[in-house]
Amino acid sequence: SAVYSATKFAVRAISEGLRAESAGKIQVTCIYPGAFKTELGFSIKDTSILERLMKLGMAEIAQPAERVAETIVFALQQEKGVALNEIVIRPTAQET
Repeated sequence: SAVYSATKFAVRAISEGLRAESAGKIQVTCIYPGAFKTELGFSIKDTSILERLMKLGMAEIAQPAERVAETIVFALQQEKGVALNEIVIRPTAQET
């Protein structure tokens, strides 16, 4: 959706701004997860969104949220001076 795309772009723009303003003093990593099993799915009330997710088979391909947690730990363990600007993590069966 347009709102989703706009917020994703905003996160990226803010992250790039932080990275530039800190001049290397802080490390900024954006992690973009795909279909993962979280509580978020239970809060969706819009039936059109639920139908779309079901049509795409997201419930079947969603991976455990621990994979995202492991990715965050990996990003945090990087040596100072290493830039992991963006990480996209999603199930291999998920379309881009």
